[in-house]
Amino acid sequence: MKVVLLAGGLGTRLGEETSIRPKPMVEIGGRPIMWHIMKIYAHYGLRDFVVLGGYKVRYIRDYFLRYRDENCDFSIELGNGKVQWLEAVSENWRVTVLDTGAETMTGGRILRARKHIGDERFCLTYGDGVSDVNIRRVIAAHEATGAWCTLTAVSQPGRYGALRLSEDGHVTGFREKDARDGGLINGGFFVCEPQMLDLIEGDSTVFEEGPMRRLTELGKLGSYQHDGYWQSMDSLRDKQTLEARWATDAPWKVWD
Repeated sequence: MKVVLLAGGLGTRLGEETSIRPKPMVEIGGRPIMWHIMKIYAHYGLRDFVVLGGYKVRYIRDYFLRYRDENCDFSIELGNGKVQWLEAVSENWRVTVLDTGAETMTGGRILRARKHIGDERFCLTYGDGVSDVNIRRVIAAHEATGAWCTLTAVSQPGRYGALRLSEDGHVTGFREKDARDGGLINGGFFVCEPQMLDLIEGDSTVFEEGPMRRLTELGKLGSYQHDGYWQSMDSLRDKQTLEARWATDAPWKVWD
């Protein structure tokens, strides 16, 4: 199963960092937050990634092209340039990096990757949020509901739109969320069927708006409720929070 990562936005709230790199490449503990997300999925056996780049996509491409150079010891014969790698890269991943356009919306980015996703179920998530969610349980919940898309519902105070859920776990609506509201929000970590792609019209489609509302109307948007750790990186304060957790207990480090 492929894992599709949304990694093309501007990340304007992290201006000091994202003026030089895309937000998913902002580092936590010396590694891009996208690397942390990929490590979570790889822990559950999912190692085939499709990265949907846009803003400063060259930075993402260079990172993976130079990955072995930066992470492995080697010997080089300076006379002829022959390199002998002394160890293998520990991350046995297949990474496809796509330029989906600097101005393309989230839905449009996903649609542009259709030929790389193929006609099979896939995982989808944002390139700026980490969690200790059990990916296998999300997939199992998705399989049990018959939904075209299952999101991971998490608790997070403040600035996000809350979800309304039915007793069987289907999403029945969305609403604006008050800062004092402790309700559930969309935490990403989706599992999707290829039929969902038919609800995306083009580059200007915001996935979280038209397609997700249409899925709700069709009764095809499911949810998996995660009561553990989840944190997005939308601001410098969020980055500092994640850095502090990485230095201590890092709940999302499920691979350790």
